[in-house]
Amino acid sequence: MQKLITFAVPCYNSAAYMDKCVHSLLAGGSDIEIILVDDGSTKDDTPAICDRYAQEYPDIVKVIHQENGGHGEGVNQGLRHASGVYYKVVDSDDWLDEEALHTVLNKLREFVGKGHPLDLMIANYVYEHVEDNTRKVMGYSNVFPVGKVFTWKDIGHFHPSQYLLMHSVIYRTEMLRQSGVELPKHTFYVDNIFVYQPLPFVKTLYYMDVDLYRYFIGRADQSVQESVMVGRVDQQVRITKIMIDAHDLHAVKAQKPKLGKYMTNYLSMMMTISSIFLMLDGSPEKMGVKAALWEYLKAKDAKLYRKMKYAALSAVGNLPKGIAIPGYRLARKIYKFN
Repeated sequence: MQKLITFAVPCYNSAAYMDKCVHSLLAGGSDIEIILVDDGSTKDDTPAICDRYAQEYPDIVKVIHQENGGHGEGVNQGLRHASGVYYKVVDSDDWLDEEALHTVLNKLREFVGKGHPLDLMIANYVYEHVEDNTRKVMGYSNVFPVGKVFTWKDIGHFHPSQYLLMHSVIYRTEMLRQSGVELPKHTFYVDNIFVYQPLPFVKTLYYMDVDLYRYFIGRADQSVQESVMVGRVDQQVRITKIMIDAHDLHAVKAQKPKLGKYMTNYLSMMMTISSIFLMLDGSPEKMGVKAALWEYLKAKDAKLYRKMKYAALSAVGNLPKGIAIPGYRLARKIYKFN
């Protein structure tokens, strides 16, 4: 019997916190599948914990033990082995709200039962900030119709801090496979590719205004911490280049104008983030990487380069360092995005 949904959980030395994640998923019932991808964990009991769940819940939990390939390869492996109609990635230090999970799964069951599975289900996510014990809900009621099937022509306007992230999306598995999405190994920030690349393949969408995904943020070693992002800025640049190459945005905009505009803004945001963190490093080498990134975009699409170079968002990354960095930090404080 085909499962309703596959939850892929990449795990790397996750023993201290993965139980909360897995238990939140098990609340979904017997027609879900959980794939725990042990990404070469060696420092704790993650492999044994994964195996224990597979033994206790043999009809729900599968385990894949792989050599370390990074978060992206964990997502790839989950997709390769998924048997669910839908596919969602849940990081091992995050969790899903049980009540919201039941609400979302019931709606997905309804669509599958009618023989009309959606390409993309969207729900809210919540930043759970450990350092000050606050929460910030990221919703989309201003962008998407609530409680109805819609297409890209029906979407509204995204706020500057508002994007679809891995936390908010549930893709139809076969559509994901048809999109050809393949995340690079040993690279952080691959969630941007996972969300961005499949979008032009999406034909039908549905938005539920429920707070499903709980995104834990605040660990000192977390990939979104500013100091960590500066140290890994070359990986951020790599992801941005892959996104530049992923689609002809002019062609997307010609077919789906609102989607094309959104994807352009998303790529512009990625150019800004890469530029800001290269400036935060500030070394001559990294400033050269920043110049090369913009030249890469220019060589790929001169028209898009001109649009982004002077657009309100990406232009921030081209302001003097003394203006751009304080502006970024102010925005981070206001929107609490990391």
